[in-house]
Amino acid sequence: MKQWFIDQSIIHPKRSIMIAIILTALMGSGIQYFVVEDDFMKLLPQDIQSMITWNELRAEFGNTELMFVAFGKRGEDALNSKTLAALWDVTRAMEELEQVDEVMSIASADRMDSDDGFLIVDAMQPYRELDESEVQDIRNYLDDTPKIKTRYLGTQGDYLNVMIRPILGASNDIVVHDLEQIVNEYLGEYDVHWGGQAYLTGALPILIRNDVGKLMQAGLIGMLLILLFSFRNVPAVGMVFITILLSMVFMIGFYGWMYHLTGSDAFLFSVMNTSMPIILLTIANSYGVHIITKFFSQMRKKQRDVRAAVEASLDALILPIFLTALTTIAAFLSMIFAPLEALLGYGVAISAGIVWAWLLTTIFLPSILVLKKWKADSSAVSHASIFERFVIVLGERVMAHPRAVLVSATVVVIIGALGVFKLNVEVNMKHFFKPDNPIRQSLQFMDDEMTGSMDLQLLINADLKSPEVLTKIAHIQEFMEEHPSVSLSISIADIIKQMHRMVNDNDPAFETIPDTRAKINNLFTLYSMSGDPDDFSSLVDYDYKKGLATSMMRSISTSEIVILVKDIEKFLSQDEYRDLNITITGMLVVFRDLVSLILQSSFISIFASILVIALIAAYFFKHWLWGVLAVIPLTSAVILNFGLMGIFGVDLNHVTALLSAIIIGVGVDFAIHYISQFRSHLRQHGLTDDISHETMQDVGFPVILDAASNMAFGALLFSEFVPMIHMGGLMIFAMVSTSMGTLTLLAVILELMKHKLARIEPMIQAS
Repeated sequence: MKQWFIDQSIIHPKRSIMIAIILTALMGSGIQYFVVEDDFMKLLPQDIQSMITWNELRAEFGNTELMFVAFGKRGEDALNSKTLAALWDVTRAMEELEQVDEVMSIASADRMDSDDGFLIVDAMQPYRELDESEVQDIRNYLDDTPKIKTRYLGTQGDYLNVMIRPILGASNDIVVHDLEQIVNEYLGEYDVHWGGQAYLTGALPILIRNDVGKLMQAGLIGMLLILLFSFRNVPAVGMVFITILLSMVFMIGFYGWMYHLTGSDAFLFSVMNTSMPIILLTIANSYGVHIITKFFSQMRKKQRDVRAAVEASLDALILPIFLTALTTIAAFLSMIFAPLEALLGYGVAISAGIVWAWLLTTIFLPSILVLKKWKADSSAVSHASIFERFVIVLGERVMAHPRAVLVSATVVVIIGALGVFKLNVEVNMKHFFKPDNPIRQSLQFMDDEMTGSMDLQLLINADLKSPEVLTKIAHIQEFMEEHPSVSLSISIADIIKQMHRMVNDNDPAFETIPDTRAKINNLFTLYSMSGDPDDFSSLVDYDYKKGLATSMMRSISTSEIVILVKDIEKFLSQDEYRDLNITITGMLVVFRDLVSLILQSSFISIFASILVIALIAAYFFKHWLWGVLAVIPLTSAVILNFGLMGIFGVDLNHVTALLSAIIIGVGVDFAIHYISQFRSHLRQHGLTDDISHETMQDVGFPVILDAASNMAFGALLFSEFVPMIHMGGLMIFAMVSTSMGTLTLLAVILELMKHKLARIEPMIQAS
């Protein structure tokens, strides 16, 4: 099999290049089916109880996720005729959008008034142009109804709130785009703030695509400059770049084809997939770097014979590159254990990209090397680079004090392990933005001065015309409103209390639940005389057997979410509330469940991938000890990285959780190349005193160059998104920890165990 691969490049280079390009183009045509998904809820596991309940709620009451627009002028009373006219225009324009189900604002809300014991339902803002007395009438009504005032007016009275409910199944990115156009048209002179989970899921895709695309370009340019500095040869860098580009086209096309053929949401490209291009770039770059550096080294040994150099390079590298591809694929396929469907697609698609990168590196790239006319006096061919000389010095220092290096590395890993216990999980999207980001500032404004942009729902299955049931619901709402993050809650109980007050001449003493079912039925009858009973459809079903109590909340951390939900569950577990059959649902509860799922899937994936990699290495190297040695550097790197996340307060979320796959996928490459070369020396020359020095000189340079070029993706440090910033910083450290772990920790272990390992090798040869 090895000879077949070599022959494709040596004997049929033009054919190999043509076939590779054609197959890449065919797979790449799937880009037309490539879909970016903005709905974060589609990415969550649909079989967990919180999602089942949430979907049941949406099926009954429609979309419960809102977008918020607050506008006004700081220090200026928002209740004035000009601002209310602008509100009227914005509300009417938003209501015309096809994907908007409901717009809630002062300009669209109804009010209940009392007229000699009769309940009158009328528009709060009856028309666009209002005089001072009419504006004052609205102000008086809001002052009399604090809950309604909290919904529509900021705490300082200088901003108005508009709540937009998209239709169920709406494309939030389209809704956000259309709303922004309306806001720009009508509210140009006002300060505008946005909020809501639906807004975030609609705004994020475009922001992330623009941000990551820009930083990817910077990272790629940095990578190419580092390679150019190291190779000192433009064509060589171009060959690596072409290999990377074709791998990327293949993976994205594969992603599109899989979505087109399966229709599975697992193959929708989302915020969790933004690291995929970077990861494939690093892997494809790694393979290309090893081939090119080995080729230049062999050119010096083979008297500039290109074909002989290519053949010798492939003979030495086909097996280790195959093993690195296989083990990296195993690491990413471990995502099948992940509870998030998107991560399954992530693992499968990037594995396809890795397979193609491997084939291109072992057939396409060597074919180009064979056809290229190389100059014998080229600096890349004629003498070693500064990186190569650095590796020689590093090897000498490490091997001079192997035990001291081993002890030092062990201490560092232990310190990192202690940091793992401080690791914090955070899945609140507000924390995806830096504090000075305009979106983060808008969300903070919503938290500080409006109702907040998070919500929690109670799905109630009970008789919602029973005075006893409604009284209990009111008590539950009072309990929830005691929490500092809850700005207000609303249910059918609030509507009934307000109606009861109005039919009793607007006396606040009657803002209570009536004591009989007959009185409650009478209130609904009175309402229907001047109002529309469908006004309550978002709070209760037609039979009044199922209701919804919604609490508007300011943003809180994931750990606070867990505590809040536990407190509510404990309160509802009391005997007097058990008969209500209440289920807590909403994004807060889904986030709570997502925390444990992320932790569970991350650690399962880590252990599963390390175990599979060890077994693969043991099988191909034909001894269990080689398998154990192969995973030492990456295991240490995983511990160090998650430990540093805990020590420096870097949150674990559904984006940074992918870091373990990156570390394992890239880190195992270095170890396998080192072990493969070490074994090659043992087989060819037996145990010699300088075996570690020779291995370091052979493998050290491509490992250092590979890590250095991939660290160019530290450009992610300049991202607008905090998880991407963390990804960039941790990726830099991952490159350092895995490469240096291989050239120090693994190298000294092999040096100290070389006599035992030499006894293993004859058994391998005999078999």
